[in-house]
Amino acid sequence: MKIKIFLKILFIVLFSSPFHAEESNNELSFYTGTFDVIDKEGDDKTTLFGIEHKNPELFRDTFLGKFKPITGAFITAKDSAYIYSGVEAQYGIGPFKILPSFTPGFYEKGSGKDLGSALEFKSEIKVGIDIFENSKLGYSYSHISNNDWGETNPGTDNQQITFSKNF
Repeated sequence: MKIKIFLKILFIVLFSSPFHAEESNNELSFYTGTFDVIDKEGDDKTTLFGIEHKNPELFRDTFLGKFKPITGAFITAKDSAYIYSGVEAQYGIGPFKILPSFTPGFYEKGSGKDLGSALEFKSEIKVGIDIFENSKLGYSYSHISNNDWGETNPGTDNQQITFSKNF
């Protein structure tokens, strides 16, 4: 049941802004990795799968760098789900990119780790490389916690491999 709700919310979040086939304005990223990678006991460590949407037309060039909104979601093998929306910065040298981001979101523990609150915050650093004209490959490391706003705040650290494609 939770999977169906997750998929419905994901569909609404990702497709709330229209895709235009004649323009290459949307970037979709698919990622997989390890949820709770530094879990000492090993009972919460699991696999995660996710998708993320970015619209390069919404880039804002500021004195601090380029920024754009991002929206996405992931689900773990233990039915935990995280749906988020936030901002990502982009810094690069040629084909190499460094992409820090901050994304508040909604977390549902499923049968996985209890993070102490439904409202969680994800801080992430991603490094990537342009592999083709419209494709990127990257590695990211993220931390999710509730900033002590919940009953508990165990947090989780995650790592992912990401493939991104402009459509």
